[in-house]
Amino acid sequence: MFNFYRLQSGTAAFLALGITTTAIAPLVAPAPSFAQTTNFTDVSSNYWAKDFIEELSDKGIIAGFPDGSFRPNASVTRAQYAAMLRKANQYFQKSVERGGTNFVDVPSSYWASSAIQEAYRSGFLAGYPGNVFRPEQNIPREQVLVSLANGLDYSTGNSTPTVLNYYNDASNISSWARAPIAAATVNSVVVNYPTPSLLNPTRNATRAEVAAFIYQALVKAGQAPNIASQYIVNQTPVALTIPAGVSIPVKYGDSERILLTKDETVPLTLTVDANLTTSQGKVVIPAGSQIEGELRSTEQGARFVAKTLLLNGRRIPINGSSKLITTTETVRKGGSVVTLLKNAALGTAAAAAISAVTGDRAIATEELLIGAGSGAALSLIQRFLGRNSVELISIEPDTDLDVTLSSDLVIDPK
Repeated sequence: MFNFYRLQSGTAAFLALGITTTAIAPLVAPAPSFAQTTNFTDVSSNYWAKDFIEELSDKGIIAGFPDGSFRPNASVTRAQYAAMLRKANQYFQKSVERGGTNFVDVPSSYWASSAIQEAYRSGFLAGYPGNVFRPEQNIPREQVLVSLANGLDYSTGNSTPTVLNYYNDASNISSWARAPIAAATVNSVVVNYPTPSLLNPTRNATRAEVAAFIYQALVKAGQAPNIASQYIVNQTPVALTIPAGVSIPVKYGDSERILLTKDETVPLTLTVDANLTTSQGKVVIPAGSQIEGELRSTEQGARFVAKTLLLNGRRIPINGSSKLITTTETVRKGGSVVTLLKNAALGTAAAAAISAVTGDRAIATEELLIGAGSGAALSLIQRFLGRNSVELISIEPDTDLDVTLSSDLVIDPK
């Protein structure tokens, strides 16, 4: 199923300078409670992250609370995340890659001091300028993903912009996080609920989300089995087929109306008016894409026939057409040419017809011609001489010209 969504823009958030990997937070309480493997009271059987949470609990990487809850929607602090990384590293087995450091806001007596030092030495975490760690600060989603990508040495064989183009809110990703998040995406570590194509990079990560990220990193490391979830972002390139019968929202949005005779064909390029997305929210054809084709008119009316979709610099054949436009306008001898031509673009034959009926030969040489051009218009005048009127098809600005596919549209991966 395909849906239409208007484009939305966001402002990229900027994190403190000097972070090399990510400052982070885990899924454990500040004073971790006993391990609890299943049946958290607030994690229902159909909860989107249930399997991720239970698998990590079974491995002893996360824990619930004494009241039997997990609190999946609670935020995670950087200290909590460091504690989780310490437990997960028994599976990652990431070796020490640098010496320790004394963060000014993490005294040796702090409950997560040793976990923070281990996460720093193994390359998962770094501090902020001034040698501070901010252990009680909630960690955004992008920091968790950057931490895993950098700590586990992920890389991407694709260009970062190409990979991040999957996300509708890619512009919100901080500049320092773009390459690592692209790497995390390619390695199937990113899990986005409820819409896979929305990353929400600067929003604070929840306990459930961090559980999903950590679990997917374990899968990548060969330390956990795959979990079937529609919310895992999979960047394996596959062709996407948009089935026949789907309509692509387009409009003729120019300020000029188009006038054609009833047997005329003129070239026309239309702009996609709204995002075409899958039911999972992935944008397949973004608003602003263009469709090249032509207006074809007959005695019954005119319709737009699509030929080429211009998508991200590619030209893709497309087979579809709009509904029939039947609006007409009659040009009569002695009528006001000025009024007729105001905000109008004329097909070559229409210009010839108007010239012949009104006697104004200059119309056939105006710059508002579309189609074969003024030379052809002048040669067609003879065809309409002697008529007192001619009926033209009129396509007004903002006319609905949605293209309904006549056959499947196959979009190959980039």
